[in-house]
Amino acid sequence: MENHNVTDDRDHKERSRKEVIFVCTGNSCRSQMAEAITNHRMGDIWKAYSAGTRPADNVHPYTIEVLKEIGINHQGRTKTVDEFYGHDFDLVVTVCDVAAEKCPLWLGKGKRVHMGFPDPAKATGDEGTIKGAFRQVRDDIAEKIPKLLQMYTS
Repeated sequence: MENHNVTDDRDHKERSRKEVIFVCTGNSCRSQMAEAITNHRMGDIWKAYSAGTRPADNVHPYTIEVLKEIGINHQGRTKTVDEFYGHDFDLVVTVCDVAAEKCPLWLGKGKRVHMGFPDPAKATGDEGTIKGAFRQVRDDIAEKIPKLLQMYTS
């Protein structure tokens, strides 16, 4: 009888997943959404991380709220790109124009691509309007990022 170890299967799956990092300036909204959505919806293929070129103190509360609305309980924290120095990602995705310009050179095999989204933290108006901006960016990320990652899955 074959000795089948579930832990070995998990370890193999973990090693075989591709790794992506989403980079923006503050790492409080867009890159956090992209990380959470990727890990939730494509976690069997991709392991996602996020970081900022100048991270905010915390993940924006509306980021957490609008992710919960679509069934994602994200426990992220803001991180600087320096935390990932030397990490060999398969793909580096900048999700804001400022990060695309200021993102450090990523050495290694990873391809760097840019897919910009507006910053919902800059939305103005009443609470409903601001949350609407967060929902729109979340929905755009949920639609576009998986399609982008599919192009790099093979």
